[in-house]
Amino acid sequence: MLFKTLSAAVYGIDASIIEVEVDVSGVRLNDGDHFMTVGLPDAAVRESRERIRAALKNCGYDIPPTHITVNLAPADIKKEGSGFDLPMAMGILGAYGALTRKEVVDYLLVGELSLDGGVRGIRGALPIAVEARARKIRNLIVPEVNAREAAVVSGVDVFPVRSLLDVVNLLNAAEGNGAAPLRVEIDALLNEARQFTVDFKDVRGQQTAKRALEVASAGGHNILMIGPPGSGKTMLAKRIPTILPPLTFEEAIETTKIHSVAGVLDAGAGLVGTRPYRAPHHTISDAGLIGGGAVPRPGEVSIAHNGVLFLDELPEFPRNVLEVLRQPLEDGTVSIARAAMSLTFPARFMLAAAMNPCPCGYHNDASRDCHCTQPMIQRYVSKISGPLLDRIDIHIDVPAVRYKELRGGAAPEGSDHIRERVIRARERQLRRFKTAGEPIYCNAQMAPRQIRAYCELTPDCERMLERAMAQQGLSARAHDRILKLARTVADLAGAENLDSRHIAEAIQYRTLDRTYWA
Repeated sequence: MLFKTLSAAVYGIDASIIEVEVDVSGVRLNDGDHFMTVGLPDAAVRESRERIRAALKNCGYDIPPTHITVNLAPADIKKEGSGFDLPMAMGILGAYGALTRKEVVDYLLVGELSLDGGVRGIRGALPIAVEARARKIRNLIVPEVNAREAAVVSGVDVFPVRSLLDVVNLLNAAEGNGAAPLRVEIDALLNEARQFTVDFKDVRGQQTAKRALEVASAGGHNILMIGPPGSGKTMLAKRIPTILPPLTFEEAIETTKIHSVAGVLDAGAGLVGTRPYRAPHHTISDAGLIGGGAVPRPGEVSIAHNGVLFLDELPEFPRNVLEVLRQPLEDGTVSIARAAMSLTFPARFMLAAAMNPCPCGYHNDASRDCHCTQPMIQRYVSKISGPLLDRIDIHIDVPAVRYKELRGGAAPEGSDHIRERVIRARERQLRRFKTAGEPIYCNAQMAPRQIRAYCELTPDCERMLERAMAQQGLSARAHDRILKLARTVADLAGAENLDSRHIAEAIQYRTLDRTYWA
Protein backbone atom coordinates (compact mmCIF):
# COMPACT_ATOMS: atom_id res chain seq x y z
CA MET A 1 0.00 0.00 0.00
CA LEU A 2 1.19 3.53 -0.79
CA PHE A 3 0.87 6.44 1.65
CA LYS A 4 2.08 10.03 1.19
CA THR A 5 3.09 12.70 3.70
CA LEU A 6 4.77 16.10 3.35
CA SER A 7 8.00 17.33 4.89
CA ALA A 8 10.64 19.99 4.10
CA ALA A 9 14.39 20.36 3.67
CA VAL A 10 16.40 23.52 4.28
CA TYR A 11 18.96 24.76 1.75
CA GLY A 12 20.75 27.95 2.69
CA ILE A 13 18.18 29.97 4.62
CA ASP A 14 15.21 28.82 2.51
CA ALA A 15 13.22 25.59 2.58
CA SER A 16 11.89 23.26 -0.10
CA ILE A 17 8.84 21.04 0.25
CA ILE A 18 9.66 17.32 0.12
CA GLU A 19 7.03 14.66 -0.61
CA VAL A 20 7.55 11.50 1.43
CA GLU A 21 6.16 8.43 -0.36
CA VAL A 22 6.00 5.18 1.63
CA ASP A 23 5.25 1.87 -0.08
CA VAL A 24 4.70 -1.26 2.00
CA SER A 25 4.45 -4.65 0.28
CA GLY A 26 1.89 -7.12 1.58
CA VAL A 27 4.39 -10.01 1.51
CA ARG A 28 5.75 -11.10 4.88
CA LEU A 29 9.48 -11.74 4.98
CA ASN A 30 11.13 -14.47 7.03
CA ASP A 31 14.51 -12.76 7.27
CA GLY A 32 13.25 -9.48 8.85
CA ASP A 33 11.92 -6.35 7.21
CA HIS A 34 13.70 -4.68 4.31
CA PHE A 35 13.69 -0.90 4.85
CA MET A 36 15.06 1.10 1.91
CA THR A 37 15.24 4.90 1.60
CA VAL A 38 15.79 6.46 -1.83
CA GLY A 39 15.91 10.02 -3.11
CA LEU A 40 19.53 11.05 -2.39
CA PRO A 41 19.43 10.64 1.42
CA ASP A 42 22.52 11.39 3.50
CA ALA A 43 23.77 9.19 6.35
CA ALA A 44 21.44 10.75 8.94
CA VAL A 45 18.41 10.04 6.74
CA ARG A 46 19.51 6.46 5.99
CA GLU A 47 19.99 5.79 9.71
CA SER A 48 16.43 6.91 10.39
CA ARG A 49 15.15 3.38 9.76
CA GLU A 50 16.65 2.23 13.06
CA ARG A 51 15.17 5.17 14.99
CA ILE A 52 11.77 4.73 13.34
CA ARG A 53 11.65 0.97 13.94
CA ALA A 54 12.48 1.39 17.65
CA ALA A 55 10.12 4.37 18.11
CA LEU A 56 7.16 2.51 16.56
CA LYS A 57 7.84 -0.58 18.64
CA ASN A 58 8.12 1.37 21.90
CA CYS A 59 4.87 3.22 21.12
CA GLY A 60 3.00 -0.08 20.82
CA TYR A 61 2.93 -0.53 17.04
CA ASP A 62 3.98 -4.01 15.99
CA ILE A 63 5.06 -3.65 12.37
CA PRO A 64 5.25 -7.03 10.59
CA PRO A 65 8.47 -7.78 8.67
CA THR A 66 7.72 -6.61 5.13
CA HIS A 67 9.47 -4.73 2.37
CA ILE A 68 9.26 -0.94 3.04
CA THR A 69 10.40 1.59 0.44
CA VAL A 70 10.56 5.30 1.24
CA ASN A 71 11.04 7.81 -1.59
CA LEU A 72 11.92 11.42 -0.85
CA ALA A 73 10.81 13.46 -3.85
CA PRO A 74 12.11 15.26 -5.82
CA ALA A 75 14.78 12.59 -6.04
CA ASP A 76 17.49 14.79 -7.56
CA ILE A 77 17.92 17.03 -4.47
CA LYS A 78 20.24 15.97 -1.66
CA LYS A 79 18.34 15.29 1.59
CA GLU A 80 20.15 15.75 4.88
CA GLY A 81 19.28 15.82 8.57
CA SER A 82 17.02 13.89 10.90
CA GLY A 83 13.86 15.97 10.39
CA PHE A 84 12.38 13.34 8.03
CA ASP A 85 11.94 10.78 10.84
CA LEU A 86 8.44 11.93 11.77
CA PRO A 87 6.86 12.06 8.27
CA MET A 88 8.45 8.71 7.38
CA ALA A 89 7.02 7.10 10.55
CA MET A 90 3.58 8.58 9.82
CA GLY A 91 3.80 7.25 6.28
CA ILE A 92 4.52 3.74 7.55
CA LEU A 93 1.62 3.91 10.04
CA GLY A 94 -0.66 5.23 7.32
CA ALA A 95 0.34 2.46 4.95
CA TYR A 96 -0.53 -0.13 7.62
CA GLY A 97 -3.91 1.51 8.32
CA ALA A 98 -3.13 3.02 11.73
CA LEU A 99 -4.34 6.43 10.53
CA THR A 100 -7.90 7.27 9.58
CA ARG A 101 -6.70 9.29 6.60
CA LYS A 102 -5.78 7.96 3.19
CA GLU A 103 -3.03 10.58 2.84
CA VAL A 104 -1.70 13.55 4.78
CA VAL A 105 -1.37 16.36 2.26
CA ASP A 106 -2.81 19.21 4.35
CA TYR A 107 -0.19 18.80 7.10
CA LEU A 108 3.55 19.34 6.86
CA LEU A 109 5.56 17.30 9.38
CA VAL A 110 9.16 17.67 10.59
CA GLY A 111 10.91 16.19 13.60
CA GLU A 112 13.55 13.74 14.79
CA LEU A 113 12.42 10.65 16.67
CA SER A 114 14.02 9.28 19.79
CA LEU A 115 13.96 5.54 20.43
CA ASP A 116 11.09 5.86 22.94
CA GLY A 117 8.92 7.75 20.45
CA GLY A 118 9.70 11.26 21.63
CA VAL A 119 10.06 14.09 19.09
CA ARG A 120 13.30 16.08 19.19
CA GLY A 121 13.96 19.54 17.78
CA ILE A 122 15.28 20.28 14.30
CA ARG A 123 17.02 23.15 12.53
CA GLY A 124 15.26 25.60 10.26
CA ALA A 125 11.70 25.55 11.62
CA LEU A 126 11.14 29.20 10.69
CA PRO A 127 12.11 28.93 6.99
CA ILE A 128 10.02 25.74 6.81
CA ALA A 129 6.99 27.64 8.15
CA VAL A 130 7.59 30.45 5.64
CA GLU A 131 7.72 27.94 2.77
CA ALA A 132 4.58 26.16 4.04
CA ARG A 133 2.70 29.47 3.93
CA ALA A 134 4.02 30.20 0.43
CA ARG A 135 2.84 26.77 -0.77
CA LYS A 136 -0.56 27.26 0.95
CA ILE A 137 -0.07 24.33 3.35
CA ARG A 138 -2.25 25.36 6.25
CA ASN A 139 -1.03 23.06 9.05
CA LEU A 140 2.48 22.47 10.37
CA ILE A 141 3.44 19.83 12.95
CA VAL A 142 6.77 20.54 14.64
CA PRO A 143 8.61 19.49 17.82
CA GLU A 144 7.51 21.43 20.87
CA VAL A 145 10.93 23.08 21.22
CA ASN A 146 10.57 24.64 17.74
CA ALA A 147 6.92 25.65 18.03
CA ARG A 148 7.31 29.31 19.09
CA GLU A 149 9.86 29.86 16.34
CA ALA A 150 7.50 28.55 13.65
CA ALA A 151 4.38 30.20 15.11
CA VAL A 152 5.65 33.73 14.38
CA VAL A 153 4.67 33.12 10.74
CA SER A 154 1.08 34.21 10.29
CA GLY A 155 -1.20 32.20 8.04
CA VAL A 156 0.04 28.81 9.25
CA ASP A 157 -1.43 26.77 12.14
CA VAL A 158 1.48 25.37 14.14
CA PHE A 159 0.87 22.28 16.29
CA PRO A 160 3.62 21.46 18.84
CA VAL A 161 4.09 17.76 19.62
CA ARG A 162 6.15 15.88 22.17
CA SER A 163 5.80 12.29 20.98
CA LEU A 164 4.79 10.09 18.09
CA LEU A 165 1.49 9.29 19.83
CA ASP A 166 0.64 13.02 19.95
CA VAL A 167 0.92 13.15 16.16
CA VAL A 168 -1.24 10.03 15.69
CA ASN A 169 -3.94 11.44 17.98
CA LEU A 170 -3.82 14.81 16.21
CA LEU A 171 -4.17 13.31 12.73
CA ASN A 172 -6.87 10.85 13.80
CA ALA A 173 -8.94 13.45 15.68
CA ALA A 174 -12.30 14.37 14.18
CA GLU A 175 -12.56 17.77 12.46
CA GLY A 176 -12.83 20.47 15.14
CA ASN A 177 -11.88 18.14 18.01
CA GLY A 178 -8.11 18.25 17.57
CA ALA A 179 -5.53 20.21 19.51
CA ALA A 180 -5.56 24.01 19.21
CA PRO A 181 -2.69 25.56 17.24
CA LEU A 182 -0.10 27.61 19.10
CA ARG A 183 -0.48 31.40 19.07
CA VAL A 184 2.30 33.84 19.97
CA GLU A 185 2.37 37.60 20.53
CA ILE A 186 5.07 39.07 18.28
CA ASP A 187 5.49 42.29 20.27
CA ALA A 188 5.79 40.33 23.51
CA LEU A 189 8.49 38.10 22.00
CA LEU A 190 10.52 41.09 20.82
CA ASN A 191 10.16 42.99 24.11
CA GLU A 192 11.02 39.87 26.11
CA ALA A 193 14.41 39.64 24.41
CA ARG A 194 15.40 43.32 24.67
CA GLN A 195 17.16 43.00 27.99
CA PHE A 196 20.85 43.79 28.45
CA THR A 197 23.16 42.91 31.32
CA VAL A 198 25.80 45.52 30.35
CA ASP A 199 25.64 49.29 29.94
CA PHE A 200 27.87 52.13 28.77
CA LYS A 201 27.65 53.73 32.19
CA ASP A 202 30.01 50.96 33.36
CA VAL A 203 32.80 52.42 31.18
CA ARG A 204 34.84 55.20 32.80
CA GLY A 205 36.66 57.69 30.61
CA GLN A 206 37.15 56.99 26.89
CA GLN A 207 34.85 59.81 25.77
CA THR A 208 36.43 59.95 22.32
CA ALA A 209 35.95 56.21 21.80
CA LYS A 210 32.34 56.41 23.03
CA ARG A 211 31.64 59.20 20.55
CA ALA A 212 33.18 57.12 17.73
CA LEU A 213 31.02 54.13 18.69
CA GLU A 214 27.92 56.34 18.73
CA VAL A 215 28.71 57.56 15.21
CA ALA A 216 29.42 54.00 14.05
CA SER A 217 26.14 52.71 15.51
CA ALA A 218 24.11 55.60 14.09
CA GLY A 219 25.30 54.94 10.54
CA GLY A 220 26.14 51.22 10.61
CA HIS A 221 29.85 51.97 10.05
CA ASN A 222 32.77 49.60 10.68
CA ILE A 223 35.20 50.58 13.44
CA LEU A 224 38.74 49.61 14.50
CA MET A 225 39.97 50.37 18.04
CA ILE A 226 43.72 50.48 18.68
CA GLY A 227 45.10 50.69 22.21
CA PRO A 228 47.17 49.03 24.94
CA PRO A 229 45.96 46.03 26.96
CA GLY A 230 43.37 46.91 29.58
CA SER A 231 42.28 50.18 28.01
CA GLY A 232 38.69 48.97 27.59
CA LYS A 233 38.48 47.99 23.90
CA THR A 234 36.64 44.71 24.52
CA MET A 235 34.49 46.29 27.21
CA LEU A 236 33.38 48.99 24.78
CA ALA A 237 32.70 46.50 21.99
CA LYS A 238 30.47 44.31 24.20
CA ARG A 239 28.25 47.33 24.83
CA ILE A 240 27.67 48.22 21.17
CA PRO A 241 24.40 46.19 20.94
CA THR A 242 22.97 48.24 23.85
CA ILE A 243 23.00 51.43 21.76
CA LEU A 244 21.88 49.99 18.43
CA PRO A 245 18.27 50.60 17.34
CA PRO A 246 15.87 47.69 18.01
CA LEU A 247 15.24 45.13 15.30
CA THR A 248 12.23 45.63 13.09
CA PHE A 249 9.94 42.62 12.64
CA GLU A 250 11.30 42.00 9.12
CA GLU A 251 14.89 42.12 10.41
CA ALA A 252 13.98 39.81 13.31
CA ILE A 253 12.46 37.25 10.90
CA GLU A 254 15.50 37.34 8.60
CA THR A 255 17.94 37.06 11.53
CA THR A 256 15.97 34.24 13.15
CA LYS A 257 15.97 32.25 9.90
CA ILE A 258 19.77 32.38 9.80
CA HIS A 259 20.16 31.45 13.47
CA SER A 260 17.67 28.60 13.10
CA VAL A 261 19.48 27.12 10.10
CA ALA A 262 22.87 27.53 11.81
CA GLY A 263 21.60 25.82 14.97
CA VAL A 264 22.43 28.72 17.31
CA LEU A 265 18.87 29.80 18.13
CA ASP A 266 18.11 29.47 21.83
CA ALA A 267 15.84 26.52 22.64
CA GLY A 268 12.24 27.65 22.92
CA ALA A 269 12.98 31.14 21.58
CA GLY A 270 10.45 32.40 19.09
CA LEU A 271 12.41 35.31 17.60
CA VAL A 272 15.84 36.85 17.86
CA GLY A 273 14.80 40.07 19.58
CA THR A 274 18.17 41.79 19.96
CA ARG A 275 20.78 42.49 17.33
CA PRO A 276 23.32 39.65 17.18
CA TYR A 277 26.75 40.07 18.74
CA ARG A 278 29.30 37.51 17.55
CA ALA A 279 32.89 37.41 18.78
CA PRO A 280 34.70 34.39 17.24
CA HIS A 281 38.12 33.37 18.57
CA HIS A 282 41.13 34.20 16.41
CA THR A 283 41.73 30.48 15.73
CA ILE A 284 38.58 30.35 13.53
CA SER A 285 38.97 29.05 9.98
CA ASP A 286 37.90 30.89 6.85
CA ALA A 287 35.03 28.40 6.40
CA GLY A 288 33.92 29.01 9.99
CA LEU A 289 33.90 32.74 9.38
CA ILE A 290 32.29 32.83 5.93
CA GLY A 291 30.39 29.53 5.94
CA GLY A 292 30.83 26.27 4.08
CA GLY A 293 30.33 22.53 4.04
CA ALA A 294 29.21 20.03 1.41
CA VAL A 295 25.74 21.54 1.82
CA PRO A 296 26.80 25.11 2.74
CA ARG A 297 25.80 26.46 6.13
CA PRO A 298 26.03 30.04 7.43
CA GLY A 299 29.29 31.24 8.98
CA GLU A 300 29.88 33.89 11.63
CA VAL A 301 29.46 36.79 9.18
CA SER A 302 25.95 35.59 8.34
CA ILE A 303 25.03 34.78 11.95
CA ALA A 304 26.03 38.40 12.74
CA HIS A 305 23.65 39.69 10.02
CA ASN A 306 21.82 42.83 11.21
CA GLY A 307 24.15 42.95 14.21
CA VAL A 308 27.80 43.21 15.23
CA LEU A 309 30.79 41.03 14.37
CA PHE A 310 33.59 41.71 16.87
CA LEU A 311 37.12 40.54 16.04
CA ASP A 312 39.34 40.93 19.10
CA GLU A 313 43.14 40.83 18.69
CA LEU A 314 42.74 41.43 14.97
CA PRO A 315 46.39 40.77 13.93
CA GLU A 316 46.23 37.32 15.56
CA PHE A 317 43.69 36.13 12.98
CA PRO A 318 45.31 34.30 10.02
CA ARG A 319 45.69 36.61 7.06
CA ASN A 320 43.70 34.35 4.73
CA VAL A 321 40.80 34.44 7.20
CA LEU A 322 40.78 38.23 7.32
CA GLU A 323 40.99 38.58 3.56
CA VAL A 324 37.75 36.67 3.00
CA LEU A 325 35.97 39.51 4.81
CA ARG A 326 36.50 41.87 1.89
CA GLN A 327 33.52 40.78 -0.22
CA PRO A 328 30.89 40.65 2.56
CA LEU A 329 32.04 44.04 3.89
CA GLU A 330 31.50 45.52 0.44
CA ASP A 331 28.42 43.62 -0.79
CA GLY A 332 26.55 42.56 2.35
CA THR A 333 26.23 38.99 1.06
CA VAL A 334 28.33 35.81 0.90
CA SER A 335 28.16 33.44 -2.07
CA ILE A 336 29.40 29.91 -1.43
CA ALA A 337 29.83 27.64 -4.46
CA ARG A 338 30.15 23.87 -4.13
CA ALA A 339 29.95 21.06 -6.67
CA ALA A 340 26.44 20.16 -5.53
CA MET A 341 25.00 23.67 -5.23
CA SER A 342 25.70 27.38 -4.91
CA LEU A 343 24.05 29.38 -2.12
CA THR A 344 24.03 33.04 -1.12
CA PHE A 345 23.71 34.08 2.52
CA PRO A 346 23.01 37.62 3.76
CA ALA A 347 25.93 39.17 5.66
CA ARG A 348 25.10 42.81 6.36
CA PHE A 349 26.84 43.40 9.68
CA MET A 350 28.74 46.11 11.51
CA LEU A 351 32.39 45.11 11.94
CA ALA A 352 34.04 46.10 15.22
CA ALA A 353 37.69 45.16 15.64
CA ALA A 354 40.30 45.72 18.33
CA MET A 355 44.08 45.39 18.34
CA ASN A 356 47.21 46.38 20.21
CA PRO A 357 49.55 48.91 18.57
CA CYS A 358 52.52 46.52 18.73
CA PRO A 359 53.40 42.96 19.85
CA CYS A 360 53.93 43.99 23.49
CA GLY A 361 50.98 46.35 23.36
CA TYR A 362 52.56 49.50 24.81
CA HIS A 363 53.72 51.48 21.78
CA ASN A 364 53.16 55.24 22.43
CA ASP A 365 51.91 54.48 25.96
CA ALA A 366 53.01 57.19 28.42
CA SER A 367 52.99 54.86 31.45
CA ARG A 368 54.81 51.81 30.06
CA ASP A 369 57.94 51.36 27.99
CA CYS A 370 57.69 49.61 24.64
CA HIS A 371 60.63 47.32 23.76
CA CYS A 372 59.45 46.53 20.23
CA THR A 373 61.66 47.64 17.36
CA GLN A 374 60.19 49.50 14.40
CA PRO A 375 60.47 46.45 12.09
CA MET A 376 58.65 44.34 14.70
CA ILE A 377 55.84 46.89 14.88
CA GLN A 378 55.57 47.08 11.10
CA ARG A 379 55.43 43.28 10.77
CA TYR A 380 52.72 43.17 13.42
CA VAL A 381 50.43 45.81 11.96
CA SER A 382 51.04 44.69 8.37
CA LYS A 383 49.07 41.53 9.14
CA ILE A 384 46.04 43.70 8.39
CA SER A 385 46.14 44.46 4.68
CA GLY A 386 45.52 47.88 3.17
CA PRO A 387 42.40 46.79 1.23
CA LEU A 388 40.79 45.43 4.41
CA LEU A 389 41.75 48.52 6.41
CA ASP A 390 40.29 50.72 3.67
CA ARG A 391 36.89 49.07 4.24
CA ILE A 392 36.88 50.08 7.92
CA ASP A 393 35.33 53.53 8.22
CA ILE A 394 36.52 54.57 11.68
CA HIS A 395 40.01 54.08 13.18
CA ILE A 396 40.12 55.26 16.77
CA ASP A 397 42.85 55.40 19.40
CA VAL A 398 41.84 53.97 22.80
CA PRO A 399 44.54 55.07 25.31
CA ALA A 400 44.93 53.74 28.83
CA VAL A 401 42.44 55.23 31.32
CA ARG A 402 43.92 57.63 33.89
CA TYR A 403 43.36 57.02 37.59
CA LYS A 404 41.29 60.19 38.07
CA GLU A 405 38.95 59.18 35.26
CA LEU A 406 38.67 55.69 36.67
CA ARG A 407 37.82 56.72 40.23
CA GLY A 408 36.32 60.21 40.14
CA GLY A 409 34.11 62.50 38.16
CA ALA A 410 30.45 62.36 37.30
CA ALA A 411 28.73 59.10 36.44
CA PRO A 412 29.19 58.23 32.74
CA GLU A 413 26.28 58.50 30.33
CA GLY A 414 24.19 55.35 30.10
CA SER A 415 23.28 53.33 27.03
CA ASP A 416 19.65 54.52 27.09
CA HIS A 417 20.56 58.15 26.37
CA ILE A 418 23.05 57.21 23.65
CA ARG A 419 20.55 54.83 22.05
CA GLU A 420 17.92 57.59 21.88
CA ARG A 421 20.28 59.76 19.80
CA VAL A 422 21.21 56.79 17.61
CA ILE A 423 17.54 55.95 16.97
CA ARG A 424 16.74 59.56 16.07
CA ALA A 425 19.64 59.60 13.59
CA ARG A 426 18.51 56.28 12.06
CA GLU A 427 14.96 57.60 11.73
CA ARG A 428 16.27 60.60 9.76
CA GLN A 429 18.12 58.24 7.45
CA LEU A 430 15.10 55.99 6.95
CA ARG A 431 12.85 58.95 6.13
CA ARG A 432 15.40 60.27 3.64
CA PHE A 433 15.83 56.93 1.86
CA LYS A 434 12.12 56.06 1.98
CA THR A 435 11.16 59.39 0.41
CA ALA A 436 13.58 58.71 -2.44
CA GLY A 437 12.49 55.07 -2.73
CA GLU A 438 15.99 53.77 -1.90
CA PRO A 439 16.15 50.13 -0.65
CA ILE A 440 18.77 50.90 2.04
CA TYR A 441 18.50 51.34 5.80
CA CYS A 442 21.57 53.27 6.99
CA ASN A 443 24.26 55.61 5.69
CA ALA A 444 26.92 52.90 5.52
CA GLN A 445 24.90 51.16 2.78
CA MET A 446 24.87 54.16 0.45
CA ALA A 447 26.21 53.59 -3.07
CA PRO A 448 28.03 56.31 -5.06
CA ARG A 449 24.73 57.50 -6.54
CA GLN A 450 23.23 58.10 -3.09
CA ILE A 451 26.44 59.73 -1.86
CA ARG A 452 26.27 62.29 -4.67
CA ALA A 453 22.60 62.93 -3.91
CA TYR A 454 22.74 63.25 -0.12
CA CYS A 455 26.30 64.48 0.58
CA GLU A 456 26.57 67.79 -1.24
CA LEU A 457 29.59 69.83 -0.15
CA THR A 458 30.11 73.56 0.29
CA PRO A 459 33.31 75.15 -1.14
CA ASP A 460 34.90 75.09 2.34
CA CYS A 461 34.11 71.38 2.70
CA GLU A 462 35.49 70.71 -0.79
CA ARG A 463 38.81 72.36 0.06
CA MET A 464 39.08 70.57 3.40
CA LEU A 465 38.42 67.14 1.88
CA GLU A 466 40.77 67.76 -1.04
CA ARG A 467 43.57 68.76 1.31
CA ALA A 468 43.01 65.69 3.50
CA MET A 469 43.09 63.31 0.55
CA ALA A 470 46.31 64.85 -0.80
CA GLN A 471 48.11 64.91 2.56
CA GLN A 472 47.06 61.44 3.73
CA GLY A 473 47.03 59.67 0.38
CA LEU A 474 43.46 58.44 0.79
CA SER A 475 41.81 56.21 -1.81
CA ALA A 476 38.56 56.79 -3.67
CA ARG A 477 36.90 54.30 -1.33
CA ALA A 478 38.15 56.29 1.67
CA HIS A 479 36.74 59.45 0.05
CA ASP A 480 33.27 57.86 -0.16
CA ARG A 481 33.46 56.54 3.37
CA ILE A 482 34.43 59.97 4.75
CA LEU A 483 31.34 61.43 3.10
CA LYS A 484 29.16 58.66 4.56
CA LEU A 485 30.62 59.33 8.01
CA ALA A 486 30.06 63.06 7.64
CA ARG A 487 26.42 62.39 6.68
CA THR A 488 26.00 60.34 9.89
CA VAL A 489 27.63 63.05 12.04
CA ALA A 490 25.22 65.57 10.51
CA ASP A 491 22.26 63.25 11.20
CA LEU A 492 23.29 62.98 14.85
CA ALA A 493 23.41 66.78 15.01
CA GLY A 494 20.03 67.07 13.30
CA ALA A 495 21.52 69.00 10.35
CA GLU A 496 20.11 68.72 6.84
CA ASN A 497 23.28 69.88 5.06
CA LEU A 498 26.93 69.00 5.58
CA ASP A 499 29.29 71.68 6.88
CA SER A 500 33.00 71.82 7.68
CA ARG A 501 32.53 70.53 11.26
CA HIS A 502 30.97 67.31 10.03
CA ILE A 503 33.68 66.79 7.40
CA ALA A 504 36.44 67.55 9.93
CA GLU A 505 35.14 64.96 12.41
CA ALA A 506 34.83 62.35 9.66
CA ILE A 507 38.39 63.03 8.44
CA GLN A 508 39.92 62.69 11.89
CA TYR A 509 38.45 59.18 12.14
CA ARG A 510 40.63 58.23 9.14
CA THR A 511 43.99 59.62 10.31
CA LEU A 512 45.08 56.99 12.81
CA ASP A 513 45.88 54.35 10.21
CA ARG A 514 48.56 56.62 8.73
CA THR A 515 50.35 56.57 12.10
CA TYR A 516 50.94 52.82 11.92
CA TRP A 517 50.51 51.90 8.25
CA ALA A 518 52.42 54.85 6.73
